[in-house]
Amino acid sequence: MALLERVGTLLRANLNDLIDKAEEPEKMVKQVILDMENQLMQVKTQVAIGIADLHLLERKAAETAQKGDEWMRKAELAVTKQHDDLARAAIERSLETKKLAESFTEQINDQKAQVETLKSALHRLEGKLVEAKAKSEMLLARHRRARSSGSAAEAQLQIGNGTAVSAWDRMNHKVSKTEALAQAKTELLGENIDDRFLKLEKEDEVERMLQELKAGKERR
Repeated sequence: MALLERVGTLLRANLNDLIDKAEEPEKMVKQVILDMENQLMQVKTQVAIGIADLHLLERKAAETAQKGDEWMRKAELAVTKQHDDLARAAIERSLETKKLAESFTEQINDQKAQVETLKSALHRLEGKLVEAKAKSEMLLARHRRARSSGSAAEAQLQIGNGTAVSAWDRMNHKVSKTEALAQAKTELLGENIDDRFLKLEKEDEVERMLQELKAGKERR
């Protein structure tokens, strides 16, 4: 993610080193602070978008779970009315909805990790910006002394080691791997022996749930 890469660069920035190399240190410090403020606004925007996407996924997951419950209620109604075919169809829909809900849960977990990564970058950049503003004059004065003595001061504002970027890279790799696997499965169309057994197992599960519903109605 280009934004996190730019933020990581700013977090690792050694203001003393930059001042030492700059022809006009004061202008350079002002530019670094301006860059931090601009990146801070962008990260805040991305955090807000990420949180909004997370809420949307959570809402869809809740709606999907509710639909699954509704299909099971319909299955019970069909059993009461002695419509086994409708009951089986409703149970199948319920099972499909359950799988979709599990998929939403995975997406929610990934989105939460992304939001936490962005929040971490935001907090660290806020801290770096506060330090830069508070210590800019001190750093400029230290730079002048260092030039007079022929050596630059040790870095004071070095923050982070690219953890946010590394976390994003791992998350991006995970998503890419999942997408590639899904594509591969799609390309391998055709019902093999495993698919046939899965189909039988699904039919058996549907039949078992149907009998449980019917048995429950008989006991009432």
